[in-house]
Amino acid sequence: MSATGKHRKPRLKTIVRLAIATGVAGAAVGLPVTAASAHGTADHHGAEARHAVADTAAQAPVAAAPVADTTPAAAASHGYKVVSGDTLSKIATAQNVDGGWQKLYQDNRSVVGSNPNLIYPGQQLTIGGAAAAAPVQHAAPAAKPAAQPKPAQQAAKPAPQPVQQPAAKPAPKPAAQTQAAVASNASGYVAPVSVHHTTGWHVAGSNWSSGYHTGIDFPVSTGTSLKAIASGTVVSAGNGGAYGNQVIIKLADGKYAQYAHLSSISVSAGQTVSAGQQIGLSGATGNVTGPHLHFEIRTTPNYGSDIDPIAYLAAHGVSV
Repeated sequence: MSATGKHRKPRLKTIVRLAIATGVAGAAVGLPVTAASAHGTADHHGAEARHAVADTAAQAPVAAAPVADTTPAAAASHGYKVVSGDTLSKIATAQNVDGGWQKLYQDNRSVVGSNPNLIYPGQQLTIGGAAAAAPVQHAAPAAKPAAQPKPAQQAAKPAPQPVQQPAAKPAPKPAAQTQAAVASNASGYVAPVSVHHTTGWHVAGSNWSSGYHTGIDFPVSTGTSLKAIASGTVVSAGNGGAYGNQVIIKLADGKYAQYAHLSSISVSAGQTVSAGQQIGLSGATGNVTGPHLHFEIRTTPNYGSDIDPIAYLAAHGVSV
């Protein structure tokens, strides 16, 4: 074999080996690239999968937690503190109480007591619900008589009681004053003051918690002398709640005369008085809109037993 042939053969082997090496190397090189690509692809798909899961979680509706219904079933009740001049009727009107003063009284009977006319400054009432305190049973006011006796139907009165006449005659009354004078008449009765009354008995109105006036009013200024209408015994002399300072006298025929809103009291419980005797001075104590005398005739010393005071006095010869 020539020298050239010897030279070429080794070259061929070298080329073949190089080619084989190159192919193997290429394969070796190609495999990592493919693996890397596969790994990258896997990472990419994994990221997409994770992204999809995240999107799904973000887009999935979240079940709302149940919210407690805080809407009250009814309007909440609230308190009210009684001030001077208040009546249950005034409070019920101002506070828009459904059911009026009767409902307000029913809800607060344990606070007010058995007499709806007697409320005191500082008492705490409940508006819109029953008072927190357990209801206390009180005696109900005595029922009013079914029919008021007419003057002509009055039972025969006992003989006039001896009257202690004042040593000196009272000064003559002005012409404007009428027969409602303090001097006693033949029956032994006198008017409580020397003026005619204004507000009558059982006049209806929201100024009174009972819905009507339980007596009559005399328009007198503070300090006017008030007279016992007949002889009798003082059974009460002191604070009467909404009536302010009051005096109650048991008369000889068993009826009771009540004087309310006095500025001062001149007698005491248990004392005997005679017709025309001063029992106190008029004023504006208790629940009032101004100074005056509130006067009642009752069958008992308690609220709710009032009868017509005008007819009662007229039956004894006194016109008011």
